[in-house]
Amino acid sequence: MNVLLVYPKYPDSFWSFTHVLRFISKKAAVPPLGLVTISAMLPSGWNKELVDLNVTSLRSSDIAWADYVFLSAMYIQKESVDKVLEECTKNKVKVVAGGPLFTQEYDNYPQIDYFVLNEAEITLPLFLKDLDSGDKPQRIYKTSEFADITSTPVPDYHLLSAKDYAFMNIQVSRGCPFACDFCEITTLLGHKVRMKTPQQVLDELEAIYKLNWRGPVLIVDDNFIGNKHEIKNNLLPAMKSWMQDHNYPFKFNTETSINLADEEELLQLMVETGFISTFVGIETPEEKSLHACQKSQNKNRNLLQSVKKIQNAGMQVSGGFIVGFDTDTPSIFQRQIDFIQQSGIVSAMVGLLNAPKNTKLYQRLEAENRLIAVSSGNNTDTSMNFIPIMDPDELLSGYNKIITGIYSPKPYYQRIRQCLKHYKRPKTGNGKVQLNYLAAFAKSLFIIGIASKGRREYWKFLFWTLYRKPELIIDAVTFAVYGYHFRTVYGLRNKSR
Repeated sequence: MNVLLVYPKYPDSFWSFTHVLRFISKKAAVPPLGLVTISAMLPSGWNKELVDLNVTSLRSSDIAWADYVFLSAMYIQKESVDKVLEECTKNKVKVVAGGPLFTQEYDNYPQIDYFVLNEAEITLPLFLKDLDSGDKPQRIYKTSEFADITSTPVPDYHLLSAKDYAFMNIQVSRGCPFACDFCEITTLLGHKVRMKTPQQVLDELEAIYKLNWRGPVLIVDDNFIGNKHEIKNNLLPAMKSWMQDHNYPFKFNTETSINLADEEELLQLMVETGFISTFVGIETPEEKSLHACQKSQNKNRNLLQSVKKIQNAGMQVSGGFIVGFDTDTPSIFQRQIDFIQQSGIVSAMVGLLNAPKNTKLYQRLEAENRLIAVSSGNNTDTSMNFIPIMDPDELLSGYNKIITGIYSPKPYYQRIRQCLKHYKRPKTGNGKVQLNYLAAFAKSLFIIGIASKGRREYWKFLFWTLYRKPELIIDAVTFAVYGYHFRTVYGLRNKSR
């Protein structure tokens, strides 16, 4: 059997880091972890090829070679999905689809032959069994159960062209113990946090290491500390030992809930293991909105102080912020700006509230007849799929005020200074500077320091870093490049202030 695994293209967005990649000569931020995991679940005798449209193009000869095209996608990749399906239909090849987009929207894709939905550890073996027996497979394989991921194999990382990616990635757990009403994670993956064994995780790290990968590794869990006891007592000690034995070849980035700030021992262990950054869903400084969206882990705490605790431990914090809650008033826009600037959170993803399908928020808005569209899946494209309480024009104007107030060059570089003033680079690691960072520095001097508006603020920031924090010059240049990307995505690149 010849199987072509196809991953659709991401549009230019906050998380695509398209405009960062040009500085480090990479083609995509992260590999398609889901598809290379699926590949490892297929029969070993099958011929498997991967086409990631974020790093290469899909040729007619690729499709002609395949008996089946396996397609996985998220909402934000819809446009590329349509183009892939058009090519598959034209070439009369059968398509097997799965992943978040198709699990929620399979009714909208009549041209797809088979759907293997939810978690593939459960549904893929059923499809393969029917295919092997000679019976015609069912069109839809789905389940309401959640998989035991202690049986999940090591992904087929060898299918990847590792040199094309800025990060490698692994998954440690699935599920989240919290119940934010706008989040679809628990709908797809449940409240119970299911974890791989420490040995599975080490095997995946070893596989990436054998690819000669050295550098950042993204742990894609929606909440890495969902099971704090298991993480602290079993997984992290094993990872720390492996990292020490291998001379710290990786730097880990992940996503956690804000209550990480309450766990000093856990924080210290993460830093000692090689974690350098975490994304935290902060959402809003407005307590009423946190209560309304059931963001229990963020309520009744000093959010700014919690962020500082994580930063002071040696981890950078990036954050998610939302406006458009029913409880928001016009004062929220300046409050968001003030919080973000004071926090020193460099990568602040600010989006208008949307209601993904099957979330509690979606169900409530549907009952109130306020839904008007399907969520685009793009946090920063200024679209909303429901009628907000606040006047839509006022909401959009306030949103744009936030973006200008945090990503225009002057406030952005002020925020990086705020971050670097209190940041101490962890002592773990081998201290080697990768060549692509040096290349990025050289490119930034011309692209940001000469060719772009806002260059005066760039040079002021660069000299400030060399004078005050010379040991953090790599972080400083990295953040400057991030700013270039964010200004481009948000349409601010031609503004000097």
